[in-house]
Amino acid sequence: MNNPNIILVNCDDLGYGDLGCYGSTVNKTPTLDKLAKEGTLFTDFYMASAVCSPSRGAMITGCYPPRIGFGEFGGWIVLYPGDPVGLNPSETTIAKMLRENGYRTKIIGKWHCGDQLPFMPLNHGFDEYYGLPYSNDMGRQAGKRMDKGFPPLPLVKDNEVIQQQPDQRALTERYVEQSLDFITRSKDTPFFLYLAHMHTHLPLYAAERFVQDSQNGDYGACVAAVDWAMECILHKLDELGLDNTLIIFTSDNGSRGDNGASNAPLRGTKNSTWEGGMRVPCIMHWPGKIPAGRVCDNIFSSLDFMPTIATMCNIIKPYTDNEIDGLDLTDMVLDNPNAATRNDFIYYYKNNLEAVRVGEWKLHIRKYDEEVKLLYRLSDDISESDNLYDANPDIVKNLNQLADRYKKDLGDDATGIEGKKIRPKGRITNASPLTTYDENHPYIIAMYDKPEAG
Repeated sequence: MNNPNIILVNCDDLGYGDLGCYGSTVNKTPTLDKLAKEGTLFTDFYMASAVCSPSRGAMITGCYPPRIGFGEFGGWIVLYPGDPVGLNPSETTIAKMLRENGYRTKIIGKWHCGDQLPFMPLNHGFDEYYGLPYSNDMGRQAGKRMDKGFPPLPLVKDNEVIQQQPDQRALTERYVEQSLDFITRSKDTPFFLYLAHMHTHLPLYAAERFVQDSQNGDYGACVAAVDWAMECILHKLDELGLDNTLIIFTSDNGSRGDNGASNAPLRGTKNSTWEGGMRVPCIMHWPGKIPAGRVCDNIFSSLDFMPTIATMCNIIKPYTDNEIDGLDLTDMVLDNPNAATRNDFIYYYKNNLEAVRVGEWKLHIRKYDEEVKLLYRLSDDISESDNLYDANPDIVKNLNQLADRYKKDLGDDATGIEGKKIRPKGRITNASPLTTYDENHPYIIAMYDKPEAG
């Protein structure tokens, strides 16, 4: 097969039940619903974390967060402005792998793998960067004590801050403009575009067009903006005749479950190892290669993107010297006979292993600071409501044995186990935020007016 272009669209906090093709009746997603009908929709797709920094680091490296030192950040669950740590430059990313094999690469939107120079996208395989280096609630915002709050929100181009406190209502339109420009400039060369949307992270700012048309408040407006962005990208691909393009659409973790968001019918929310925290939408579309109208219930994870993309792009292994957790699931994605599948998946919160899944069974062993004994058969209990722990001792034993093996490999702080196969995150001295507040600066939005965050 000829090397396809790759477009990876990663939303922020978009829930399992937020798209029409996943059951939403309140959000308008005609383009994404059509994309699913013309491609494959995955029902059992997982991000490797329920929060953004570890989720994003895991996705682009193919590694569970603790393996790359991304389980926690000085006790915090995500990276913050000016942190002295980030994704180690020695890690192989999807972008680095593709660039070394002739691809042009660009990330647009949220990075959140470290805002200091050694950790920024251009040091991780991207030719170009345009976007916010972390979450859109990490700027100057109503409801925060500014003496203890965040510095002005930076909009970055490559390694330079080009604006502070940008109008967030206009950012999606600017991201789309950047996307179409990159696609056009790269039409004669294989390219990798990683579009990491601001939506639907709080605070919810969408263009007035989408707000006026929404049946689900500002949240529905943000979902509609994501759908519109995909419509623009598909229109440009069609205009340029670039049908040999693999599109992957997903979300970095589940939604918060408030402000109009939904993880239905899953239990739990972002920041939890219930299904609603880590099981998210995933649509893959590649005309003539990925089956149209297919719904796939095999276990699939963002960890699998890198090895699967490598095979689809004819990249000769080994493409990294580092051990990864991703599996090459090309045959499964393409629906080829006798395809290999992923049999298990594990759920970490920080550096604690909280749950494991094997086939249809999921065992919870911890929830934050408490040990638990919960077993669910997800095939007929997607909402994790019927605890079958006491009735299935053999299954519990087998899943606990798998958990113990992973703990030895990746570590487990709760039980004092240090992982044997983990690597350090990147670290520098003399770190500082990218921006500082200046009362004389002509910010277009000196203070964001919505207090919601998270």
